[in-house]
Amino acid sequence: MAYKGLQDFIRKLETSGELKKIDAPVSPELEITEITDRVSKANGPALLFQEVNGSRYPVLMNAMGSYQRMSMALGVEKLDDIADDIQKYLDIVNRLSVPRLIKSVSHLFRLLSAFPRKSLFRGECQQVVERFVDLSSLPVLKCWPQDAGPFITLPIVFTRDRKTKRQNAGMYRLQVLDSTTTAMHWHKHKDGSEIYRGYAEQNLRMPVSVALGCDPAVTYAATAPLPKMLDEMMLAGWLRRKRVKMVKCITNNIYVPADAEFVLEGYVDPAEEPVLEGPFGDHTGYYSLADYYPKFHVTCITHKREAVYPATVVGKPPMEDCYMAKATERIFLPLLRMQIPELTDLNLPLEGVFHNCAIVSIKNKYPGCARKVMNAVWGMGQMMYTKLIVAVDESVDVQDLAAVRDAVLKNVSGPQSLLFSEGPLDALDHSSNRALYGCRLGIDAASPAKGFNDEVTDTFRILPVRKDRPGKGRELVENYLWNHPDKFVIVVDEDVVTGDLSTVMWKVFNNIDAKRDIAVIDFKIGVDATKKWKQEGLTRPWPDDIVMTDAMKRQVGKRWNEYGID
Repeated sequence: MAYKGLQDFIRKLETSGELKKIDAPVSPELEITEITDRVSKANGPALLFQEVNGSRYPVLMNAMGSYQRMSMALGVEKLDDIADDIQKYLDIVNRLSVPRLIKSVSHLFRLLSAFPRKSLFRGECQQVVERFVDLSSLPVLKCWPQDAGPFITLPIVFTRDRKTKRQNAGMYRLQVLDSTTTAMHWHKHKDGSEIYRGYAEQNLRMPVSVALGCDPAVTYAATAPLPKMLDEMMLAGWLRRKRVKMVKCITNNIYVPADAEFVLEGYVDPAEEPVLEGPFGDHTGYYSLADYYPKFHVTCITHKREAVYPATVVGKPPMEDCYMAKATERIFLPLLRMQIPELTDLNLPLEGVFHNCAIVSIKNKYPGCARKVMNAVWGMGQMMYTKLIVAVDESVDVQDLAAVRDAVLKNVSGPQSLLFSEGPLDALDHSSNRALYGCRLGIDAASPAKGFNDEVTDTFRILPVRKDRPGKGRELVENYLWNHPDKFVIVVDEDVVTGDLSTVMWKVFNNIDAKRDIAVIDFKIGVDATKKWKQEGLTRPWPDDIVMTDAMKRQVGKRWNEYGID
């Protein structure tokens, strides 16, 4: 289903009972975040804040923040429907014949929708043209207390390769620096950064345009891990079953979706010194550290006459971005299966924040099959950043975490079940001793390991520790393993509620480097998931957990009835 734009999607959410409009005036500084975080954690609706202090534009939050709304955004009943469609194309290719082609005509015609359509006329996004730029007119959010300032959190950043002229779309947050500039947060491994380096080599200004608020399929496509040679708007068109209409920007040669609510046009100049960006409360649930990034100069803003500003809040899961990641999991699973025939299913648990954990089920046909699959997964594009891969037999439902837990407890036995692999890590990973590189862990729970100690029980314990010196977490792990029969022990900081398994797993996925923090003693395995100290090998600061201020929690609590949220 193709929406006519973001506001068409909003109307669909409202008629489906998936939207709550809030008329009470709210602040874009912390207040919207605290409201949205509470609603998101309670699996609540999308939110449309209609009176935002300091701006005339309403703010849409949590629009894709559930499995139901994520499916609605992509025009399907459930996300697996998209995977089924992709599998049909792969089947056509694998078993090509005239009868199959005739039967598949409708699927082949759908491919025509993948090609963006360039319009010769202006789009709705250009109903108003503001050449006097004032970013403060937008209701840009300051999401968390330690954020360095307001951040545009749902931008679709369009760039154009200097040599090939091919456009790219990515989602890179923008910290507003003043009324006309932002920082451009693209990591070294992102396509936008690579395109930027092409301009920097020739010392040329790089044109950039940023679209805010499109058909949700377009917004999702900007987050998808596509190869650089594929235009994200092709994926968007295929998903929505209708070509994406693109219009040329007013001040540069970049094309943007005609239905965007806002477009920021401008440039990045490689000759300028980079600017300090961050910290920012990130999707890992921790603050990403401040670092230097290029400056984006906004020279023109265009928008609809009655525009809606889209935003999202990221932090400790579950939050809206988790459901976008689950869409990626289902959409790209058929392609992973094509490359790795032993793979049957995949789960990227919400606690793993995209890149920290993958659970795979496999056809365990031969010795070492799980290790082969894990190494293959690490070799697949952005999957190389996955810190922990757990492999189970195809008879185990990877979406059932209790079943996965039971398989791990039953089948894993000491070092023979573990695979350590040093390699690249995501730029947002804070746990490795040095940035961008560390040790990843594979756990083979696909079949019973040979060799057991009868005194080891298929049980686990989670222990809190008040860490008052470096190495204390590791010491507790090793002492416990020597003196208790539990097959697994996990040590966390004392402020972690050990009965909250979701939070415990989030800490494990975020806080460990496998080479440094895993201990193995006599078929038993221990994990030190505590905050690490500089004396334990760190070469950079350990970031704080994202926590809202007590004052804002109290304020929102007092005003809750005003918001009209159940």
